[in-house]
Amino acid sequence: MAKIAIIGGGAAGLTASINAAKNNQVTIFERNSICGKKITITGNGKCNYWNENQDISNYHSDDPEQLNNFFDDRIFQETKAFFKKIGLIPFIKDGYYYPYSKQAISVRNALERTALKCGVEIKKDFLVTDIIKKEDSFFINPQNENLKFDKVIITSGSKCAPKTGSDGLGYQLASSFSHKIIKPRPALVQLVSDANFLKHWAKIRCEALVKLYNENKELTKDRGEIQLTDYGVSGICVFNISYLVPKLLEKKQNIFLHINFLPFLSQKTFEEIFTFFNDRSQEFSRNTLDEMLEELIPYQLVDVLLKEAKIKKELTWQKLNYNDQKRLILTLTDFSLKIVDTLTFNEAQCASGGVSLKEIDVKTMESKKVKNLYFAGEILDVNGNCGGYNLGFAFMSGIKAGKSC
Repeated sequence: MAKIAIIGGGAAGLTASINAAKNNQVTIFERNSICGKKITITGNGKCNYWNENQDISNYHSDDPEQLNNFFDDRIFQETKAFFKKIGLIPFIKDGYYYPYSKQAISVRNALERTALKCGVEIKKDFLVTDIIKKEDSFFINPQNENLKFDKVIITSGSKCAPKTGSDGLGYQLASSFSHKIIKPRPALVQLVSDANFLKHWAKIRCEALVKLYNENKELTKDRGEIQLTDYGVSGICVFNISYLVPKLLEKKQNIFLHINFLPFLSQKTFEEIFTFFNDRSQEFSRNTLDEMLEELIPYQLVDVLLKEAKIKKELTWQKLNYNDQKRLILTLTDFSLKIVDTLTFNEAQCASGGVSLKEIDVKTMESKKVKNLYFAGEILDVNGNCGGYNLGFAFMSGIKAGKSC
């Protein structure tokens, strides 16, 4: 029987504890007064904890080769079996898994309840500030408690949502064992612009296709509801491409978000879009531009875009010259917004960066540098898209680390 310490009682830590508990003595050290604090605020309190679509394109890391090696059908099946084991009944919508209660606390409670039934000891309000290894043993907070363990799993999260206890302390613990830390940056986060018209489109929501550009090179894209704000842009499709922005801005790159406010025309050529507007103008020849556009995009946005295109809203399509028509189409389908920053870790849903995967055996989650030291969850250099992917990775990596112990 091995004595196993788990640093952090979030999704990864609780999952690891349940999978490590058979024939072992497992202790979770949780700095908060409750376990799974971040779980309870996930998905606006509804907790999208898994996604049926586990394509690797939904995950990102500085080491894509190792990331690819992490995934296989076995871990997908083990994870779904784990959900059943802890009593979660999923409500599945378009492949997105939620607890049937639609309450995130159901997920947290299922994890903690199962851990306790497996004999896991949970020490709450316990901050681990130091771990040292002497010969084959690990010592927790040796200056004070000097608790001795055979194995350690670090699952203390990233720097995202510091109010929940994720303040990056785990990176310091990993660094003390000479692990390389890929610089943590906000991910799944809102983008900030310095455009002078932002206050006029604040609080508008609409469907859009967004593309992230570095200078003139398209980097990535996504489609969904976009939320226009007085500081820039938000929305799930924006979140999914935001992880690239901080690193590029640090390199003094010029970053632009290109927004297509008519995504249903995104597969059309410019000539086909031009014909679309010509046909509509002939069918509704008396409609002014603002009347014609209000049928396609929110009316509050019409004024903003027409002003940016320098076109009077009381005109009709037929009264515009070709250059004005072309400019209007490009404003609607390829609106360019300079991005100068993101919001902070306080607003981010996860972080990019963390413990480098190059130094982890991704089949067992054991450190390649220190025997019997394991990592799981957000502390690792893996970040996922919106849709249950970050929690999914926490569960999968927690299962691997726990079983390997």
